[in-house]
Amino acid sequence: MSETQERLSAMALTAFALNGLFLDVAEQLATPVGLTATRWQVLGAVLNEQLTQAEIARRMGITRQSVRRTSLQLIEEEMLCFISNPSSRKAMLLQLTEKGFAAINKINPQHAAFAKQLEERLGKEQMLKILDAMTELRHTLETIMLPEQNLVVLP
Repeated sequence: MSETQERLSAMALTAFALNGLFLDVAEQLATPVGLTATRWQVLGAVLNEQLTQAEIARRMGITRQSVRRTSLQLIEEEMLCFISNPSSRKAMLLQLTEKGFAAINKINPQHAAFAKQLEERLGKEQMLKILDAMTELRHTLETIMLPEQNLVVLP
């Protein structure tokens, strides 16, 4: 395996480990307010804008089936609701309800405390560098992928 392949593999394995750690943190923050990481993820996706289930799945990197199942549960619990989509008759938009906003707001104090703890350990500048590097990596990967087929573009 070439050094370049080793670096790619190390980056991927680190990303997988980070994903697991972020999901663990999300579970710890969400559980005390009666949510799961997945439910928080779906609620958070529509915090600032209405999205379809497919848009949430793409943005969050989770399956449409998972988003569909979770969003329907959240609709039953009156934390989300469907609204009409001017761009599509079939794909309804999801929107937070007051109950959904309240659930998100219950997590905010613990979320803020954890963010502060992380920033104290890493430092603000280091957190910004990490965010910039992760964002650059994401955008680069997105530009070399064929989104409609999820295949890597090969020479």
